[in-house]
Amino acid sequence: MKAIITGDIVNSREEDGKKWLKSLKDALGRYGNTTSDWEVYRGDSFQLRTSIEESLEACIYIKACIKMYTALDARMAIGIGEVEPTVGKITEDQGEAFHRSGQCFEVLKSKRLAIDTGNDDYNRTLNLMFELGLLTFDNWTKIDAQTLKTVLEFKEKTQQEIAKKLNKSPSTISFTLQKTGYKEIEKLLEYYKHSVSRL
Repeated sequence: MKAIITGDIVNSREEDGKKWLKSLKDALGRYGNTTSDWEVYRGDSFQLRTSIEESLEACIYIKACIKMYTALDARMAIGIGEVEPTVGKITEDQGEAFHRSGQCFEVLKSKRLAIDTGNDDYNRTLNLMFELGLLTFDNWTKIDAQTLKTVLEFKEKTQQEIAKKLNKSPSTISFTLQKTGYKEIEKLLEYYKHSVSRL
C-alpha cells in the first residue's frame, strides 16, 4: 500500500516559474526519489509517491513551500491503495492508489486538499478534518508559510533555535505558529497516521 499525491499549482502564471518550480521540486524530493517517485509535468502539475504515514505531512509541507510565493497555492488529492511495480516513471505507473488520487483530484474544484482511502467512513472523517484545517491553511501568509516550512524541516529544534535560524524573536515565532495552526496540525498528523495505519 502506498499514497499517491496528485496536485497542481494554483495561479502558477502569477509568479516567476523558475523560483517556485525549484521550491516544488525540493519539496517533492524530500518525500520521494526523482523520476520513479515524483514528477512535475504540464508545467504546473505534479505527482508524488510516498509512504501512507507521511502523505499528509508531505501535502502540508508542499503547501507551505508554495504559499511562500504570495499569489500561489497548491491543490492536492491523496489516493491510498495498492500500486503495481514501477515502470520507472510515476506518470506511467498504475494501481488503485493512482486511480483514487486521479479521481479525487478531478472532483476537487475549489477545495485544495482531499483524500480517497478506499474506505467511505475514513474518507468522510478525514475530508471533514481537511476542510476545517483548510479554513486556516488557505490563509497562510508568506511569513506563516516560511515559518511552518522551517519547523517541519527541523522538528527536533526548539522555538528559540528556529527563531535564531529565521532571525526573529522567539515570541514572533510562537505567535506565527499559533496563526498557522501548528499545534492543531501536529494533532491532525498524529490522528491521520493512526487512522491510515489501520487501512
